[in-house]
Formats: sequence, C-alpha cells, structure tokens
Amino acid sequence: MNALTDAPRARPDASLAERAYALIQRDIITMRLKPGAALNEADLVARTGIGRTPVHQAVHRLVLEGLLSVMPRKGLLVQPLSLDDIVAVIDVRRINEAHCAELAARHATPDDFAHLSTLLDDGQACADAHDVEGMMDLDRAFHLTIGAAARNPVLAEILRGLHERSLRFWFVTLSEPHHLADVQREHRELFERLRARDAAGARAAVERHIDSFRATLLQRLRP
Repeated sequence: MNALTDAPRARPDASLAERAYALIQRDIITMRLKPGAALNEADLVARTGIGRTPVHQAVHRLVLEGLLSVMPRKGLLVQPLSLDDIVAVIDVRRINEAHCAELAARHATPDDFAHLSTLLDDGQACADAHDVEGMMDLDRAFHLTIGAAARNPVLAEILRGLHERSLRFWFVTLSEPHHLADVQREHRELFERLRARDAAGARAAVERHIDSFRATLLQRLRP
C-alpha cells in the first residue's frame, strides 16, 4: 500500500499525543475497542505504551469527536453505534458527494486520475485478499482524492468531517463478505465517469455507491 492519503494511522514523525490519538482512534474504528465498552485512561496507557499526558490529550480530542464519552467518577465509554446518527450523516453525505463528483468530473487533473487509478489497483488487491482494514483506508483515500479534485476546499473539508463520522460504519459494511467487491466495482464505475468528464454520470455513480452503503449498513445493523 503506497497510495494512502490521510489514513487514520500513527505516523512515525507524529508527536506522542498524535500517535496516541491515532492508535486509540484506530482501535475504536476497527472495533478492537467495542462500542459501549467501559475503560479508563490507565487502560489506554497500557494499550498504547504511551505516557499518561499524551493519552489524556488524545482522549480529550476523541471525546470532542464523539468516539469516547466521559462517565463521571467511572471513566470512559466507547460511544455506542447510533443508526439514527449515521443515517443522518449518509443523507448529508449523499447530497454533498454528488455535487463533489460533478465538480471533480470538470476539474480533475491528469495527476488526480493517476492517483485514483493507483488507489483502484490497491483496492483490487485488498478485495482479493479480503483485507477489510486496508480497503477501509483506500475507500477513504479514494473519496478524499475526489474531494480534492473538485477544487472546492470548503466542500472538501465538509466531506472530510462526514467521512470521519462514518469510519466505524465503513468498517462494519466492509466486513460483509460481498461488500468489498461491491465497493471496488462501484469505485471503478465512478472513476470511469470522472475520467470521461461525465458530470451527470459521476453524480449518478456516487449516489448509487452511497445508496449501496446505506442498504448494506441497514441490513447489518437494523434489528
């Protein structure tokens, strides 16, 4: 994997607080820390091997982002998954990503297309290997690259935030046996519409992609 951008992993040159944040966030996103699990900062110090102050700073950030919550006099709670919340995020994401795809079809450069092509190649390797975590990173990188290709930094920042709020749910859906191949196929269809400068086709492709995510998620999580 050499084409990931902004994947939520700890960078070798990151500060201790950034590394603690990335490690804990990763464990929450990939369900190694289960939704609804109770823990405390000492648990996270032991888990990460990083000191108390950087871990405390990381916890503060994760609380602000809604991945952890503080239980007074009890410690911390991994925020449970909320189907209502993610459905609301999906609705907003569908509108904004559709517009983003239209803009990217008009404004993407040859370098953008080359980067997307590399991500698709890496995504195929993940799909073939049933690498859920790797595909999650590539899925995020693919959408972030399209966001940058739209040449609207405000829209790109909105989508970045929506993706952050979606990551645990991406991991849930990608864990479905069929969904890795579905995502790879849908990404390739979107890429072909972008490369053809087909703004309407790109919009329709990303809407189908997000609708597929929603259907798989509801099938997996709805009682």
